Amino acid sequence: MSQEKKPLYGGQAVVEGVMFGGKHHTVTAIRRKDQSIEYYRLPRKSNRAFTLLKKIPFIRGIVAIIEASANGSKHLNFSAERYDLDPKNDHLIKEQETSKLTMVLGVAALGVISFLFGKFLFTLIPVFLAELTRPIFSSKFAQILVEGFFKLLLLLAYIYFISLTPIIKRVFQYHGAEHKVINTYENGKELTVENVQAHSRLHYRCGSSFILFTVIIGVFVYMLVPTEPLWVRVINRLALIPVVLGISFEVLQMTNRLRNVPILKYLGLPGLWLQLLTTKEPTNDQVEVAILSFKELLRLEKETDERLKSEEIV
Repeated sequence: MSQEKKPLYGGQAVVEGVMFGGKHHTVTAIRRKDQSIEYYRLPRKSNRAFTLLKKIPFIRGIVAIIEASANGSKHLNFSAERYDLDPKNDHLIKEQETSKLTMVLGVAALGVISFLFGKFLFTLIPVFLAELTRPIFSSKFAQILVEGFFKLLLLLAYIYFISLTPIIKRVFQYHGAEHKVINTYENGKELTVENVQAHSRLHYRCGSSFILFTVIIGVFVYMLVPTEPLWVRVINRLALIPVVLGISFEVLQMTNRLRNVPILKYLGLPGLWLQLLTTKEPTNDQVEVAILSFKELLRLEKETDERLKSEEIV
């Protein structure tokens, strides 16, 4: 195995498929009703301002969310529009019309596609719920802890209840397939179904971990600002959303860098625990789709790198 540092790749589960992103492209592969594989390829547009901002700690996390939202929404829309279930899955077909909207909203909210909108919702509701407990928990410290508890409870409840729908369960299986492929690649193993299935469905860089870190980091950040009166508390929470997101992104990156360091690797465990809900063990067919998507991305990335090198020589 080469000791050359591997580039970092990420992805997300979409409807009946997986999207992977690299330096130059994002690629989605989905399985159609007739078992054929359909691809959606999207070149990354170079933005000088974004490139510079992505080098600045605490700001780069916000930029990453914006960029991922723009790209991810296109891939999710593609997969949702091409979404078609196999008629042999009768129990899924019957629920197709009623659960398709739930499926799209669920995938979007768990990823970064509508993350900022969801962040407003999951930020403000716990504030009002915590305020109702002020007669019992009146101190600032207690209020912030109660607020964090309600935020975590809402997050877990939301994930749990949408995971009960068959379609979301399949999306979570593709989410697991995405992680397994990345883990296999990062461990230098050949991308075969057997090798991929042998790897973990959990990954330190997952967006699910990022969402959980925003809850934890928020508790510490909110200690620095007042909680009374209520209108000040609401304004502070909204104003601090970018701060919490920026810090949480850095913590996510740190836990990924430290994942092989004894003791320090445990810093990432809370995020991995949440992934036990947001990922499921995929089938071999789902892993195959994820592998094809990732291999197509690698092919496009290699072609682009070779073209750019040849242009530099000329």
